[in-house]
Amino acid sequence: MPYTVQRLARLAGVSPRTLRYYDQIGLLKPGATSGAGYRLYGPTEIDRLQQILFYRELGFSLDEIRRILSDPRFDALEALREHRRRLLRQQERIGKLIANVEKTIAEKEGRATMTDREKFEGFKRQLVEENEQKYGKEVRAKYGDEAVEKSNRKLLDMTPGQYEEVTRLEKAVLDTLAAAFETGDPAGELAQRAAELHRQWLTYFWPAYNAEAHANLAQMYVDDERFKAYYEKRPGMTEFLRDAINIYTSRQPRQ
Repeated sequence: MPYTVQRLARLAGVSPRTLRYYDQIGLLKPGATSGAGYRLYGPTEIDRLQQILFYRELGFSLDEIRRILSDPRFDALEALREHRRRLLRQQERIGKLIANVEKTIAEKEGRATMTDREKFEGFKRQLVEENEQKYGKEVRAKYGDEAVEKSNRKLLDMTPGQYEEVTRLEKAVLDTLAAAFETGDPAGELAQRAAELHRQWLTYFWPAYNAEAHANLAQMYVDDERFKAYYEKRPGMTEFLRDAINIYTSRQPRQ
């Protein structure tokens, strides 16, 4: 039995207005129309709506979802498998965060004790989760799931001493970049020092350094407003960093 807009909206947990909008923009057309003019949705449309809602949950825009679902190479079964893999990764990360929070509560209540390493592990996992939520989609699209998972694992395996060094390098990059920006010369000594410090910082997250990937990352900082906001302490500073890194990487061996 086909679903009307109202019935499908209740089933999927969305508003009727959302379904009408999806029809309007060509994202989810009804399979048929009743004699009275009501939109009717069958199994094919229900499956498509499920895919739409999965991608929305992962942070994709409606335009991106339309392009994905309209691609003749789109494999619905493989998409479901990928959704499952992503959800399982999220479930694992969230489960570990919950366990760490429960340990922390127990310690605060005097029911248990936590080692410094356990506290640190919880913090690292929280950092990975925050990075996934903020930047995961863009970074995975650019570098692939395998590269991101290796980077996350490298962060999770850091010792307290290594994490302290990463934090020091992060501050050194920003301080040196600010001083270099005053010179206005991305090829100058200070700017190249900022690029070198940035490379050192990256090596704590990347399995192996790659000059081309470094340059591509610098361009991503400029193109994505969320990345740009981190370095843009003054107008033009992110572009200055990109230019400095481009000069720096042009002098490095390409792999």
